[in-house]
Order: sequence, then structure tokens, then C-alpha cells
Amino acid sequence: MISKEERTGLVAIIGRTNVGKSTLLNDFLQQKISITSRKPQTTRHRLLGIKTKKENQIVFVDTPGFHRGHKRALNKYMNKVALNSIEGVDIVLFMIESLKFDEEDNFLLKQISKNTKEVILVINKIDKTTSKNDLLPFIKSLSESFNFAEIVPISALKKTNIEDLEQAITLRLPKGKHLYQEDQVTDKSERFLASEIIREKCITRVGDEIPYRLAVMIDQYYEEKKITHIAATLFVEKNSQKGIVIGQKGKRLKSIGTAARKNLEEILEKKIMLKLWVKVKKDWSDDQKAMNVMGYKVG
Repeated sequence: MISKEERTGLVAIIGRTNVGKSTLLNDFLQQKISITSRKPQTTRHRLLGIKTKKENQIVFVDTPGFHRGHKRALNKYMNKVALNSIEGVDIVLFMIESLKFDEEDNFLLKQISKNTKEVILVINKIDKTTSKNDLLPFIKSLSESFNFAEIVPISALKKTNIEDLEQAITLRLPKGKHLYQEDQVTDKSERFLASEIIREKCITRVGDEIPYRLAVMIDQYYEEKKITHIAATLFVEKNSQKGIVIGQKGKRLKSIGTAARKNLEEILEKKIMLKLWVKVKKDWSDDQKAMNVMGYKVG
């Protein structure tokens, strides 16, 4: 039987690449479950973040950043995941950057408006806006262009107005039985989180090209004598990229492994033994069969 006060809602966080969606999700949950970096297209999968607070349960849907104009299979996959995530949710957080609203934002807003009634506009990175005199006309213009349920300016990085945004969401949650246990924070496995943390540590340590041609597969994941053993392969598309990831005398790969191990031990609260390898899989990001094997499969 549903409690009179119990409320549950699916909330999709939607926006173009690099607007701060994953940082916002981590802010809401007050812990890291979604990887972040300054490089676009860091998030590739649909990921649920679950926050239960007394009678309210918010199920956040973190999505890949939407981006048009890219033709590779991986880019098409991420766009499809992002748009599919809008369907069936109760609320959409449409996230943009302060003082920026371009054709891609406009296109995405049109797609959102077809699928949901409750759209909260989240204007991120207000910490980079020097004057309220610039921000207020920007907000006014957007409020006149679309019937947003609410407009909330925030800084996900500085954690500014996050509580106000959560309150705006909570007020709009429909009545319904909780979908997850109170202590569950994500739908993803530790194995998945491990692959994402490894990928994050790699993309923050290499050049601009490699992050978009990098995939991580977990080969082994098991516990033995209170130690979690993880073996993973980092796939790139060219021999030159393999050399960059490994680095001189293996120094960069060692740095990636050390950082990933420490972060995983902090998140999972376990002792980790991590082994990494690097392999070349030519043009995997434009090969649907290879992508399916690596976990990039819709449906």
C-alpha cells in the first residue's frame, strides 16, 4: 500500500555536452557516481542516481551530452541514449550554461517539449558570470520563449543553489511507491563504476583526441582475502594513441592506474588491486559490432 505522503519521480538531466550534468548529479547525491572532466562527451551511458529523503525519492537520470553534426556510430549512440532518456520521466532538468543559448540548445528544448510537461530550466556556471545585470535579462528572455515550470540559476562546481533546485524538484514529485531501497544510490554495478573511473583518470591525462577514441572493458572483477582484484583493458584506435596512453617507460599508464585505484578505494571503501593493459581496436567507435561488445548498445 502506498503511503499517503510517499512520493517518487523520475528526473532526467538533459543538456548539450559539457554543461555540468554529471557534476550536478554528484552534488545531489553528495557522492561521486558519475565521472566528470572538462572535456566534452565524458558521459556515454544512461546512469541512474537515487536520492531518498524521508518520504521523497528522486530517481535522477544522467545522460550523455547531446551534440549534432557528429557522424560516428558512438556519437549517434550517445544522442539516441540522451533523447530516449526523456521518455517516461516526470520532470526534465534542462541544463544550459549561463549567458549561452545556441541552436543546439534550441533543438534540444524542442525535443524535450514533445515528451514532458514539467521542464525546469537549470542555468549552470553562474559563478563565471561577473554581473547580475547580465544574467537577469538572459533569464527574462528565456522565460518569455518557453513555459518553464521554474528557472533556477546554479553553480554545480561551487554547489550554489543546489538545495533550491532540489526543493523545486521535490515540490513536483508525483505520489507513488518508492522504486528503490532507501540506501541504494545507483542502478549501476561496482564493475561498471570501476570502468568509468579508469576511463576518467585516463581522459584527464591525455590529449584532446584520445578521449573520444578510448573505451575501457573490465576483464576480471573478483574478491579474494578482503582484496578486490580488477583487471581492465583500455582500447584505443591507433598505435600512436596506445603509445600516448602508456607514456614514456609506462609512466602515464602507471599514473592512470594509481589514481583510479585510490579513487575506487575511496568510493567503494575496499582495498583494490588494479591491473591495466592497452590494446588497439581499429575504428571501434565507428563499428557497431565492436561497440556492442564494449557495452555501447541501445535497448
